[in-house]
Amino acid sequence: MTVEDNTGSALELRRRQLKSQPSTLHTRRQQAVCVRRAYKRYGTKKNPFVILDGLNMTVPKGSIYGLLGASGCGKTTLLSCIVGRKRLNSGEIWVLGGTPGSKGSGVPGPRIGYMPQEIALYGEFSIRETLLYFGRIAGLTKEKIEERLEFLVSFLMLPDANRLVKILSGGQQRRVSLASALLHEPELLILDEPTVGVDPLLRQNIWDHLVNITKGGNTTVIITTHYIDETRQASIIGLMRGGYFLAEESPERLLAQFNAETLEDVFLKLSVIQNMGRRRRSSILQEVTETIQVPSGVVNEAAVLDEEGEISGEFGDNVSMSSRGGRVSITPVVKDTEPSMPELPPEEQSPTECMDYFKVIKMHHMQALIWKNFLWMWRNIPVMLFIIGLPVAQIILFCLSIGHDPYDLPVSIVNFELDQKEECHKGISCNSTRLSCSYLNHPFKFSANYKKLQNYFDTINEAKDSVIRGKSWAVIIVPHNYSDALRERLEAWRYASEWDIEYSSVEVYQDKSNENIGNFLKVYLYETFQKFIQDYLKSCDIDERVVSLPIRIEEPVYGYRHPNFTDFAAPGIILTIIFFLAVALTSGAMLIERNEGSLERSLVIGINGIEILFAHVITQFVVMVGQSIMVLIFSFAVFNLTLNGNIFLVALLTMMTGLCGMCFGFVVSCVCDTERTATYMAMGSFLPMVMLCGIIWPIEGMHQILRIISLFLPLTKSTESLRSILMRGWGFAVSSVYIGFISTVIWIVVFLTFSVLLLKFKKG
Repeated sequence: MTVEDNTGSALELRRRQLKSQPSTLHTRRQQAVCVRRAYKRYGTKKNPFVILDGLNMTVPKGSIYGLLGASGCGKTTLLSCIVGRKRLNSGEIWVLGGTPGSKGSGVPGPRIGYMPQEIALYGEFSIRETLLYFGRIAGLTKEKIEERLEFLVSFLMLPDANRLVKILSGGQQRRVSLASALLHEPELLILDEPTVGVDPLLRQNIWDHLVNITKGGNTTVIITTHYIDETRQASIIGLMRGGYFLAEESPERLLAQFNAETLEDVFLKLSVIQNMGRRRRSSILQEVTETIQVPSGVVNEAAVLDEEGEISGEFGDNVSMSSRGGRVSITPVVKDTEPSMPELPPEEQSPTECMDYFKVIKMHHMQALIWKNFLWMWRNIPVMLFIIGLPVAQIILFCLSIGHDPYDLPVSIVNFELDQKEECHKGISCNSTRLSCSYLNHPFKFSANYKKLQNYFDTINEAKDSVIRGKSWAVIIVPHNYSDALRERLEAWRYASEWDIEYSSVEVYQDKSNENIGNFLKVYLYETFQKFIQDYLKSCDIDERVVSLPIRIEEPVYGYRHPNFTDFAAPGIILTIIFFLAVALTSGAMLIERNEGSLERSLVIGINGIEILFAHVITQFVVMVGQSIMVLIFSFAVFNLTLNGNIFLVALLTMMTGLCGMCFGFVVSCVCDTERTATYMAMGSFLPMVMLCGIIWPIEGMHQILRIISLFLPLTKSTESLRSILMRGWGFAVSSVYIGFISTVIWIVVFLTFSVLLLKFKKG
């Protein structure tokens, strides 16, 4: 295997070869991977930055490349760059004919097999189902998958293929992860610590298998491991420490160069050289070579004798030995005067047709993703029943608790028209001397126990004290001679005396700490008195319209004479329930998939963001349709909420709003990295939408600035549209209705576009 730019002798040898025999496009295309120059990712003081610098790594086809080093030295970061899941700040990567993500490259795609450090599997799936999923993505037939499954189960000593992954041991799960990478026999196999937790016998079998599949030259393997000495079977190894290549050479040559018995001894000697601090230029190299036998050209004097020394730790952190920090590296520094490496070859471009740019979805990918999503639902039936039943429970709670008139409201009464022990009898007549009884028998019939809620007191102070102590909501005071004064007031009318006006008035003291109850009681007392006085005039053969207000409220054009808050809030509540449950469902599913590593693995093997989004849209839409149907049935069939319009328009707008919520959930999952931050984001968006979208209060009652803001929220226009359908019975031809549909479609497109862009460019 060719080694480039890591040890001095290898570098000079390679450059002399390049001068005498320049590489051709054919020979360069034989290389599976080439990584050149530097990658830098800066962190904070608490999280020291990792630097991969001076890398010039070439992996020819048909070889095994062992990437070795301590945890945190940059191995996984380098592999993430190779598979296209992280981007270089500077430098170039060439993989299988092109840069990762380009048309000529097989990355991402089925030409690459990737085993990450994490298990990155679906715990609810069996071994067979796991391999079936990854095999379908790679384009294998079912017969080929079964054939490979039988071999891998036997080769990796896996248990029965029908056992679920989540009940396997840690070592068995890692073997299933390895089987998923080996399944489709890729050209480039990238394995990140595949032998962790594997017994020595199986570890040797795995290495023998890797050697065997690379013999034909069609498969290339890049493998990382903590066990340095197990890589003696590799064609070439690269030793990394603190983000730097210490050496890159075949195992046999390294052992010979450093006169060491094991590769661990080689790594230790190179680490000691790297950690040398600032010394005098005339003495440091001599001291290093006397302490450790270093072959000529291995030590980069310019790096070791850097102006300001520094000790490099195992995890990429730095302990500076002066105010100006500089890294010590054995990797040679390429001077501008030295011959540069040849440019990477052009990407392998195949003929491109116009329709190729529109083929962003592959059917076998969609089939695998949709099958996977539905299988996950089937394996989590209790969770799915809860998800479907939750909106039903919410609409039931809303219909039973919101918009109804309050009842069982205790009031305190002081009736000076009655003697202390006299009872208040029902009935009304023109000559009644106890009209207060007729009036007081009206207002509290909204409660079945209204008599028990009328608390009579002898004095006004006692009655007010009951309100002060929270025992009642109001004090009603009836003065002496109320009946006589009321009759005189009605008969004298404009000539009524001051005494008649004063004693024909009922005084009310309310507890208005609860505005809804206070207003309800106030209106009820007004309306009840109106009904009482009309009944009294009727008993006296007087036209009851005499005491009516000279304003006649006719039957409303839309709605009811006595509307309730339930009908007003129902449209917004229905849409809010469907919208935010869709947000929770989709964002949760995406985050679980991504954090378990399975999403990353699917992206590397060739799945793209659009396919993932559309697969989730299809599967989650089925769930959302079920939720919407159940909510509408309970809303209009069980609780008889007002429905004057077309039920099909109602159902269509509800489902479109759910789809909009799903798309917003995709945005949440792409923006947030953990379930906690996603929950915060969803909760943070819930209250503003409920308050500003006209769901619980009319937009016309808001501040002018908030009214403008509300126009740019997803649920504002759809809530107005649904309210117009339900309460007014309007159809799609009315602008207030179709604008709600158009607004929802626009938000769906915006959220989907934003999600696709985030999935495409947010790679770390």
